[in-house]
Amino acid sequence: MSHIFLDNSHISSLLKCMLFNRLTQIFLLNTIRVHMDWKTTKKQVLFVFLVLGMAGCATTPKDTASKTEVTNPAQAPATTGDNSPAAATSAPTVTAAQPADSAKPADAKPEDLAKQDYPDIWARIRAGFGMKRLDDNPQVQREIRWFQDNPEFMQAMMERAGLYLYYITDEVQKRGMPTEIALLPAIESAYKPYAYSRARAVGLWQFMPGTGRLYGLKANWWYDGRRDVQASTQAALDYLEKLYNDFDGDWHLALAAYNAGEGKIARMMEYNRRRGKPTDYEHLRLKRETQNYVPKLMAMAEIVSNPEKYNIKLADIPNEPYFARVETDSQVDLGVVAKLVDMPVDDLQKINAGYTRWATDPNGPHHLLVPVDKKDDLVEGLNNLPENERVQWMHHQVRRGDTMSRISHHYGVSVEVIRTSNKLRSNLLRVGQDLMIPMSARAMKPPVVRTAYRAPMRAERGAPVVIHRVRRGETLSSIARRYNVLVRQLVQWNQIDLKDVLRLGQRIKIWTSGPTASIDSDESES
Repeated sequence: MSHIFLDNSHISSLLKCMLFNRLTQIFLLNTIRVHMDWKTTKKQVLFVFLVLGMAGCATTPKDTASKTEVTNPAQAPATTGDNSPAAATSAPTVTAAQPADSAKPADAKPEDLAKQDYPDIWARIRAGFGMKRLDDNPQVQREIRWFQDNPEFMQAMMERAGLYLYYITDEVQKRGMPTEIALLPAIESAYKPYAYSRARAVGLWQFMPGTGRLYGLKANWWYDGRRDVQASTQAALDYLEKLYNDFDGDWHLALAAYNAGEGKIARMMEYNRRRGKPTDYEHLRLKRETQNYVPKLMAMAEIVSNPEKYNIKLADIPNEPYFARVETDSQVDLGVVAKLVDMPVDDLQKINAGYTRWATDPNGPHHLLVPVDKKDDLVEGLNNLPENERVQWMHHQVRRGDTMSRISHHYGVSVEVIRTSNKLRSNLLRVGQDLMIPMSARAMKPPVVRTAYRAPMRAERGAPVVIHRVRRGETLSSIARRYNVLVRQLVQWNQIDLKDVLRLGQRIKIWTSGPTASIDSDESES
């Protein structure tokens, strides 16, 4: 309990306040009784409030707080008898309890974390970690070992992350979320904006079509918001925030729900609750993918926290934006933009993966991302670019035997686009007719990539790993036959695509316990 001591000034102020309050009540009652005219009432009301303001109707003066006597020992400042920092620091005050993996660290505001001068993005991410670790979960260590055993995968993934990681980290911290969230695309897509799963999930954050629509991600013939770096990141953070709140501030449950669906996690929690079992993430009966999902993220966070401990070198990614956003106002061809800013169109596509054609959507969004140092060049170039040169066209004169379908197939654009571009009401054509074909409407053909890594199953059982160096004329099929394994296993173990061309000397990892595991000693590693 606290005791407040009142001196004469306090008593005087209180009496004044009580007196003037009573006078005001009497005055207003009398005014109503006699029906005074408004002008007179107005003057008298203003006079009363002026007097009250001059009197200062305060219950306590400004220095009341300084005269409060604290009698609770738990709230009293600690005294050590010296000038050390501990002597100047009071004992912590009791506040509302927060979850162990609170999204908002109590000792630093998100905007403060963003403004600090970090040597690189990894230092900034480490400083913002806030999730509860799974130190006793053996799967975390297994995932760490997988990353250690696949340095090529790690290096390629981190190089891709360099394009997006500053933006994602910045947006995560603006919302006060723990920065482990910025590493989630490593688990979802390995930072591949074109990643596509068998379940039809797409993009860095692996949105399913229905969930994407639910969170405002536009998708049509020209554009897929699930692949848009900025749009998909905002949608993913919206979804994760919603899940975090739904599961009472438990990030592990929120992440499991992101992977398996909130309905599934809620049902498993209820299943455990009815049987008197714990309802935290580690005690739920979940599919193996979801069981391993959070440990994968915790493994990645552990590696970022202690890269030297695990002998993993993190890519050099500065704590500064890689790209800037430029409003284009109308449709524009990515090939034209690439020429304006003098950069390969492939590099431009990597940060504008949302556009599925060579041009932006004619109905919007009307913006593009370019490297920060190219922003001024693009703004100037677009300002000087004639409207009829923003999209690339090709002239086609209809010949005998031409059909709309055949022309569409020849140029790689849809029938509807040809009709719309030429203001045609039907597919009927006449010989000699001139058509304008918008070449910017051709589909891009980004590489088809899988979503995330999968740890080799045989390695988990202790089978030895063999490194095979590709020789002239070898294919995945011939290598698979030699080691008595499946082609799809080689693809999975080495994170390559079936259509990839093998390079001479390329290292192929193989897990096999068969007799064909023995190869030349200069080609094997332990």
